Amino acid sequence: MRLYTPPGLPPQSPLVVALHGCTQTGEGYARAAGWLTLADRYGFAVLCPEQTRGNNPNLCFNWYEPGDAARDGGEAASIAAMVGRALADHALDARRTFVTGLSAGGAMAAVMLATRPGMFAGGAVIAGLAYGAADSLAEAFGAMRQTRVAGPGSADKVRAATGHRGPWPPLSIWHGENDTIVRPAAGEALARQWRELHGIDGEAVTMRTSAGREFLVWKSPAGAPVVELHRISGMGHGVPLKTGGVDGAGTAGPHMFDVGVSSSLEIAQGWGIADRRLDLGQSRAHLADPRPPARGAPAGAGHGVREVIEKALRSAGLMK
Repeated sequence: MRLYTPPGLPPQSPLVVALHGCTQTGEGYARAAGWLTLADRYGFAVLCPEQTRGNNPNLCFNWYEPGDAARDGGEAASIAAMVGRALADHALDARRTFVTGLSAGGAMAAVMLATRPGMFAGGAVIAGLAYGAADSLAEAFGAMRQTRVAGPGSADKVRAATGHRGPWPPLSIWHGENDTIVRPAAGEALARQWRELHGIDGEAVTMRTSAGREFLVWKSPAGAPVVELHRISGMGHGVPLKTGGVDGAGTAGPHMFDVGVSSSLEIAQGWGIADRRLDLGQSRAHLADPRPPARGAPAGAGHGVREVIEKALRSAGLMK
């Protein structure tokens, strides 16, 4: 559990849960994606659950493992416990708690929205996958490489995860059109899953940002925008950033692309937590960890699994 709270943050401030991708750290992802900058600028806390090598040798969240993607066990339950701890320790606003993530972290964000829909007021998945898209490592790589959108019925997997019947949180989906690691069809499958959950039968509305970029929005039967799909032209597998200018946030790097689109800011604005700047003082250098230092995994732990995952990540271009 890694938690960032800007100095002087008042009670009942929002909370954003940011889930990193494979090979990343919690703080590294939150900082590079701009979430820490935005937390200082607009006044909210950022929770960064961080995977351990004992759970996954390449620091991927195990979104495809049934025991980790269920409501009452494994990593999903652990992340939910961290959210509860952060809300209680810092008197944060449980009604304004949101979740986002990249790649495996994006797929895990979809897990959290499916298994704990009442915990989150909204979510955003970047280069991720639909809930229940895979039940094993082999199926996970197949889902990542799919080139066609899955058929109807995937919303039933979400409903079965909790027995929840709504209302469901709104979801914003972001995917690079040139993503060869998690194919864009995976993002479209996620959009279809959540349209089914929200009971949307109609066509999308094409919206245009002030900069002229178009994206798709589906509205609920009551007329509320509940599913967004942002396809970023020319971008590969990663987070779209705008690092310069007064609205810039984040740092370009591996899987962090400065394409002139500040996705984290747009997501925060959509959630209603980036309406005005706050002066909360100087930012902290590092995130707080409320736990004592953990011991490393025993030498050689998960050796066979490590070889399988590393081979697959190398073939996907994520490792050298």
